[in-house]
Amino acid sequence: MSDLGFTHIALLARDPAASAAFYALYADMKIVHDRTDATTGQRVIWLGDGTRPFVIVLIQAALVTPKLDGMAHLGVAVATRAEVNRRCELAYGNGLKIEGPFDYGPPVGYWAFIADPDGHNLELSCDQEIEQATQSAAR
Repeated sequence: MSDLGFTHIALLARDPAASAAFYALYADMKIVHDRTDATTGQRVIWLGDGTRPFVIVLIQAALVTPKLDGMAHLGVAVATRAEVNRRCELAYGNGLKIEGPFDYGPPVGYWAFIADPDGHNLELSCDQEIEQATQSAAR
């Protein structure tokens, strides 16, 4: 059966393996597909978290532009504020750019940005009410 709905987002990455390691560490994602494109010679890695049929596609490129920076970001929910804090502390110790954490209250919750190796923002959050908002909208 073919996939339906929102299935992936593609990002350019200078070093897809380094970016895959970042997303494994900070977003609990793992490589579900890895190939070198026969036409372009670019490495392409798909990352998934196993919770739904959705992947981040990392496409090798010499120049990464545009970037998900400023308020543009990928969002990943974790279970607790302590986990957001732990991952931010780990990122800080690894010399990565961090913004936050911030507490915006419901429905936005507690969140922080960590920049991946190419400057794309990953948002870590907890207590966001996305499921509640989508269920309310479906009614």
